[in-house]
Amino acid sequence: MTATTLLRHRSLKMPSIALGLALALAAPAAAADLVISNWDGYMAPDAMAAFKTATGVAGEVVVHATNEEIMGKLIAAGGKGYDVVFVSSPFAEVLNKLGLTEPIDHAKVPNLANLYPEATKLPHDVGNTFSVPYTWGTTGLCYRSDLVKVAPTSWSDLLAPSDDLKGKTTMLATDRWLLAAGQLDKGFSVNETDPAKMAEVKDLLISAKKTLLAYDDTTFYSKLVSGEALMVQAWDGWCNYGIAEKPEIKYVIPKEGSDLWVDTMVVMKASEHKDAAFQFINFMLDAKNHAWAAQNIDYKVPNKPAMESLPADFLAKFPNMAMPVADLVKFEQLRDVGDAQRDYSKIVSEIKAAQ
Repeated sequence: MTATTLLRHRSLKMPSIALGLALALAAPAAAADLVISNWDGYMAPDAMAAFKTATGVAGEVVVHATNEEIMGKLIAAGGKGYDVVFVSSPFAEVLNKLGLTEPIDHAKVPNLANLYPEATKLPHDVGNTFSVPYTWGTTGLCYRSDLVKVAPTSWSDLLAPSDDLKGKTTMLATDRWLLAAGQLDKGFSVNETDPAKMAEVKDLLISAKKTLLAYDDTTFYSKLVSGEALMVQAWDGWCNYGIAEKPEIKYVIPKEGSDLWVDTMVVMKASEHKDAAFQFINFMLDAKNHAWAAQNIDYKVPNKPAMESLPADFLAKFPNMAMPVADLVKFEQLRDVGDAQRDYSKIVSEIKAAQ
């Protein structure tokens, strides 16, 4: 699968109450035995049919394009109309704080045993009390090794590029990842909220803007393939889409590090089908089913037997898929920054508006 079918826009702008109210008229998903909301292409096309065969439970999948989109609907409807929702971990935190998530009943999800121990200790939800990790990974630099004179090693290679790279780089457009590049380059936390430090980040990213081809969340890997871009800020899995088309594309995590992003599954407290919801999560954590995600979305999954089942040639083709879990979890996880998200959004608006 490529990003053209996945079309996953992983925005991390926290929803405001106004957004929730604006979407209040949006109808919740239609009634069914089980309603799953997920990004397009983020699970096997026949997953629901296979789930029904295995459990007898019929269900449907509704697609959300962004975290904000589904959060607005969930907040407006109090979670009603949905049973299991896929959201990035900071959004799972928000849903939990709002009282919209159902505690995970571990007795009903025995395949939680397939998770790496590290995946049960993630800072946003130690012990998987309200969320279950589905995929996880890093953000780094994706570049054309055949066209870049010197392989990048630092975020500064993107933010203050050499003359031959100016106008041929892209950065992610969404708040948290755009800011993270600057935060990491400065040696700050990816959840930094100190106004003085964030002012430094803003100035750095305004300077970097002058050297960019574009802010791009969805087609940056295609720009690498065509040669329009030579270096881009990229999620590891999306870099893999480029690698699949052009092996000269490489991925590197800068020396200053990466964020640790995690996408999760949560059960809504308003769900009228909680037992079936837990059955579904257990089904997705089956090693074979979870391995489908790794091989078709090209994202690492936190499932030990699933990752151990991946073919050697697949791991050789996409080296970042073989990253040791112990190395992955050394990076700081993106967290809900609460009211500071408004400041984040304001800073990003000022960066993008700067001339």
